[in-house]
Amino acid sequence: MNNETLVARGKAVLTPNYRQAPVALVRGEGSRVWDADGREYLDCICGIAVNALGHCHPAVVAALEAQARELWHVSNLFFNPRAVELAEALVEGSLFARRVFFCNSGAEANEAMLKLARKYQADLGHPERNEIVACLSSFHGRTMFALSCTGQEKYHHGFEPLVPGVRHVPYGDVEALRGALGPRTAAFIVEPIQGEAGVMPAPEGYLARARALTREAGALLCFDEVQTGVGRTGRMWAHEWDGVAPDLMSSAKAIANGFPMGALLASEEVGAHLTPGSHASTFGGNALGCAAALAVLKVLRGGALEASRAVSARLVERLEALRATGRVKGVRGRGMLQGVLLQGVSAGAVVELARAQGLLVNAIGDSVIRFAPALTLTAAEADLAAERLGAALRAAPAKE
Repeated sequence: MNNETLVARGKAVLTPNYRQAPVALVRGEGSRVWDADGREYLDCICGIAVNALGHCHPAVVAALEAQARELWHVSNLFFNPRAVELAEALVEGSLFARRVFFCNSGAEANEAMLKLARKYQADLGHPERNEIVACLSSFHGRTMFALSCTGQEKYHHGFEPLVPGVRHVPYGDVEALRGALGPRTAAFIVEPIQGEAGVMPAPEGYLARARALTREAGALLCFDEVQTGVGRTGRMWAHEWDGVAPDLMSSAKAIANGFPMGALLASEEVGAHLTPGSHASTFGGNALGCAAALAVLKVLRGGALEASRAVSARLVERLEALRATGRVKGVRGRGMLQGVLLQGVSAGAVVELARAQGLLVNAIGDSVIRFAPALTLTAAEADLAAERLGAALRAAPAKE
């Protein structure tokens, strides 16, 4: 079993919808992974912001092993202890959440969030309030409602007609948002940081203004924290930095450290409208996923989240120092979600050269390199990541 053989086998049977590197990863531990040829890499993309505690974290492994011997799946015809415990853990200390719906992915969590926003308005006697306002350059998932809210046309091609009743406004533009909200608006959905747009943080004060404007308009405020949540930015949820409480929030990716799981968090007022028969997920809240997520939360709240803030500051410092190469014009993001803005070189070429140096990152477009390492990244690993990226930058051919 080697890279060449596994890549060939994969290309023969998998649908060709991914642009995969010619590498088959077969083992991981912490922030390191190994391919089928035995080569080691420093993983600074971690499943695209998924492996919050790195690969095969002992606490998550132990939780899954113990749960696998006890109970896997019983459906939502019954309660299971892990789902109850996880819901309690998620609402603990939340600025707004009192109800939780479990599913399997970020797209599912957003789909549920958007459906609930419409149902809430209809239940209040305002079925005409069915429009969703979203942002240009946003990304909310691949299911039809989430895709329709995604503000990037390249993802829409071939799937039209999209779900009607969605309007897009420029991200961060308060006046455009004010103009879009009206008597037909059910909700405004927004990412605190637009990950797939090149790691674009919301302008200072934007989320607070969005909160005020949606309240004034009678619309719900929905935060998509699929990529920014579960400690990614240095706090449990990115909106905590702004002290702004939404009505609804989606979460997934890091919540169970790679075990498929998503969650919709809701205020009591809004969450109560997800009534019997209105929405469901067969695998949502299964005991295995909930056990993994409980382990993640325990480790993060036990000190790992606080430690990640110091290491992320070091990582940013080291990445900023790469301006000296003449090929980095800036770094933007928060915590362990950072975008390195390039000049004069192609992000795709730099990603390939970084991989040759033993560093895994990914390109967003042609000019941004995304870092989304484990929150357990060490200071020494942060230094090594910057060193390897620097070598790749210096080796990259100049754009013609």
